[in-house]
Amino acid sequence: MKNKYFDSIMKIERLHRLFLDVITKELDIMKIKDVSNIQCFMLYNIGTKTLTVGEIKNRGYYLGSNVTYNLKKMVEFGYIVQEASSHDRRSSHVKLSEKGLKLYLVFQQMLEKHSESLEANGLNDDSLRSISKNLQTLESFWSFLVMHNVH
Repeated sequence: MKNKYFDSIMKIERLHRLFLDVITKELDIMKIKDVSNIQCFMLYNIGTKTLTVGEIKNRGYYLGSNVTYNLKKMVEFGYIVQEASSHDRRSSHVKLSEKGLKLYLVFQQMLEKHSESLEANGLNDDSLRSISKNLQTLESFWSFLVMHNVH
């Protein structure tokens, strides 16, 4: 069990890195050079919502990246609009600009195309639901360990 557990952890890390490579390839095909794979991933997670910088940081999807720096770069290159909070001057809100929404839609189409290919290769809705359920259980287990300082 221990070896399978550790192997699963390593697969999760590799899959995350590999997915970022897939994003890089898609950006290269579209000749988009002013946004990185992690920035594109962040942009997609923002989607059509308006979020605070803190909310984006707390989602924790961006391993090894500086969220504030990446948001600043996306503002600089016109993918995101950042507005100061009217209630708290220490906080700001971000949302996608028109340019960001266009890339969001391209990313959405890529995921749709991948979904169709996955299904054609035998990974259907039920399989993905099972994977997601197992990953959610693992996430809950790890969260419990962190929150309760269990060894």
